[in-house]
Amino acid sequence: MTDTQTRTASTHTDLPKNRWNDADAPNSDGLASLTYRSNLLGADRTLVNIYGGNTSTKSVEKDHLGRDVTVLWVKGSGSDIASITEKGFAGLKLDEVLPLFDRHEMSDEEMTAYLDRTAFEVGRPRQSIETLLHAFVPAKHVDHTHPDAIIAIACTPNGPDIMREIYGERAAWVDYIRPGFTLSQQIGAAVRDNPKLEAVVMGKHGLVTWGETSKESYESTLRIIGEAQAYLDAHAEAEPFGGARVSSVPDGERDTLLTAVLPILRGAMKGARPVILEVDRSPDVMEFVNSNAAAELSQVGAACPDHLVHTKRTPLYLDWTPDQGLDALKAAAQEGVTRFKDEYAAYFEENRSEGDTMFTPAPRVVLIPGLGMVSSGPDAQGADVSRQLYTRAIQVMKSASSLGGFVSLSAAESYAIEYWPLELYKLSLKPAPRALEGHVALVTGAASGIGRAIAHRLAADGAHIVIADLNADGGQTVAEEVTKGRGHRRATAVPMNVTEEEQVTGAYQHAVLTYGGVDIAVNNAGIASSAPIENTSLEMWNRNQSILSTGYFLVAREAFKLMRAQGTGGNLVFIGSKNSVAAGKNAAAYSAAKAAELHLARCLAEEGGAAGIRVNSVLPDGILAGSSIWDGKWRAERAATYGLEPNQLEEFYRNRTTLKVNVFPEDIAEATYWLTSPAAAKTTGGVITVDGGVPTAYVR
Repeated sequence: MTDTQTRTASTHTDLPKNRWNDADAPNSDGLASLTYRSNLLGADRTLVNIYGGNTSTKSVEKDHLGRDVTVLWVKGSGSDIASITEKGFAGLKLDEVLPLFDRHEMSDEEMTAYLDRTAFEVGRPRQSIETLLHAFVPAKHVDHTHPDAIIAIACTPNGPDIMREIYGERAAWVDYIRPGFTLSQQIGAAVRDNPKLEAVVMGKHGLVTWGETSKESYESTLRIIGEAQAYLDAHAEAEPFGGARVSSVPDGERDTLLTAVLPILRGAMKGARPVILEVDRSPDVMEFVNSNAAAELSQVGAACPDHLVHTKRTPLYLDWTPDQGLDALKAAAQEGVTRFKDEYAAYFEENRSEGDTMFTPAPRVVLIPGLGMVSSGPDAQGADVSRQLYTRAIQVMKSASSLGGFVSLSAAESYAIEYWPLELYKLSLKPAPRALEGHVALVTGAASGIGRAIAHRLAADGAHIVIADLNADGGQTVAEEVTKGRGHRRATAVPMNVTEEEQVTGAYQHAVLTYGGVDIAVNNAGIASSAPIENTSLEMWNRNQSILSTGYFLVAREAFKLMRAQGTGGNLVFIGSKNSVAAGKNAAAYSAAKAAELHLARCLAEEGGAAGIRVNSVLPDGILAGSSIWDGKWRAERAATYGLEPNQLEEFYRNRTTLKVNVFPEDIAEATYWLTSPAAAKTTGGVITVDGGVPTAYVR
């Protein structure tokens, strides 16, 4: 077996990679060095969960009066150490924090209020929940991490014994209690009472390590984790999950099954807003979901308190096997989500405190034997966070199962974290959701012009965009533009010819496998041609009908199928034309097809109403800017119709409008956005003209 094959077969044979580079590390040992160390730790998700863990340093700084002050720099609440910058750390006056160590008790509210008053600088984020831990440990640099290897030991029934077997007297164990004053005091006391201690293992939680320099702290963290990993490797069982219960479904069949079940899951999991789904079919995930142990083991609880807000206490495990077929899968998905919601509501009622408001009770993670793991979130980033955290949980359960079993927080302990005001504070830091948050919009002809502008406008208000265009390269460019501007997985591109039924179906399948479904479909792809009727060929007539009429039909039909499967309504917007309602000289083929689009939209508005599917139209005119259509011979043909030179056409269109304005793609995009937004929730079968005012096109 080659070295590469060895690493592939077992992802844990290598000790944590030491990423420290003296040439890159700051020369100072203060805040800059803390930032560097934090980023290195966060770069390895087997060491620190996304948004989890916290790091600190203590340094002497000058205050506003020029006095020396010892400052505790600690990670700000809610930040991710993988990407944190110096501005992401809170700074507290250490001399004002340390007296708290001698207190007998302190509530979370008292602790937070007190620490807020010790701020060294205004304008910095609120300090981490576990700030006192860093203050009470008498070392210059402190790291609190959530390594898979340590948590696997911390989540076994005999964790303290294993810890002593690995570290002897070099590490201390503290039983699980919720982070806060008491836990910080216990850890601080353990370190102060034993100067030879190198680490503290926190039951069902994580690890604390330290050093007198930033590099020493970092390397101590890696060394302690490496020793734990070596122990796990030495005790690893060949089949810790009890072997395979089912086999993975072959790729083609798998995609067919997922395309059918993901919209059902997505619809059932919707709360106040739709959710975005992500499918993980990696080998480690498939080993777990296909195993004999998964059904029971997945319901034990979370692998780390930090996971709870993003994964809930347990995932939904679908009691289904591939041999049962598609209908059984659909039923299992619908029934499973319903059961999960009922059980979550019971969990909430059993543990709630006065004033608590229940989160959406739907699962955040769904395990499907043979198919993979489905994670959800308010957006693609949120779905990915859930995915990342549960893949970490799988590794923890795998290692813990080889050491005698996996244990987790009780339901009451889990609730105390999930609905903890200090944890909820981190969620409150997020911006308010935008109007289209969690929505997925498929836009045809989005590689340029009006479609491109619509893609950018919908994304600006939170939508995830599927760029469907015959121009594959142009579509990919727009998808990259949107993602760069709006964030993780905000857009995807798929080549699509609207006249090809299989390509239209394939584009929707791509949308489902990427995001879980579609909420908005914008029919925008088009062409244009101009000729007197006697010069209009059958080929020209059929081409206009095929793209503008049949193409809109195919895109709308597939949207209806998918939206009905989701059961959560939806929006279709048809981008028509002035010619949809006004006669177009020398444009009979184009105008007739555009008129067909409009009437199709009206018919579909009637069909979709009972299902909450709204269908509306936007009628532009003379949108020359950025248009691939107007860059072709259509400009010359229309100019000839009016006896103009092509470069005079834009002025001609402006002067014929009532408002004497030119209309741009962004204007059409704004109208499209409004029709898809909650502001238009009671509008269907409607028509908005965005043409500067063309009397012959007034809708009446």
